[in-house]
Amino acid sequence: MKSKDTAFVGGPLDGRVLPILLNPFHNVGRFYRVPVPAHSGLPASTLVYRRAKEYDAKGRWRWRYEYDPEGGAGARGDWTDRLPWSGRPAGATPGTDAS
Repeated sequence: MKSKDTAFVGGPLDGRVLPILLNPFHNVGRFYRVPVPAHSGLPASTLVYRRAKEYDAKGRWRWRYEYDPEGGAGARGDWTDRLPWSGRPAGATPGTDAS
């Protein structure tokens, strides 16, 4: 699989450039989730980074990830949320409670 070096802005990964696997359309995913295991009495959590465009001086753009402290709350989610077998009840929209 192909990968692309992608910059991270904000949060614990600020300033790092990591190789991110590309999807079949040769883009990085909309979200990048980093699981953080439980330690020192703190519960396990997940860091969420959201894809954003970064422009250079010549007006060209590339993808980067920006830290989302809310953890993607209220976001539509990635394309897997729209699949019929994703477990959502019929007619429910992502990010809302079905009850």
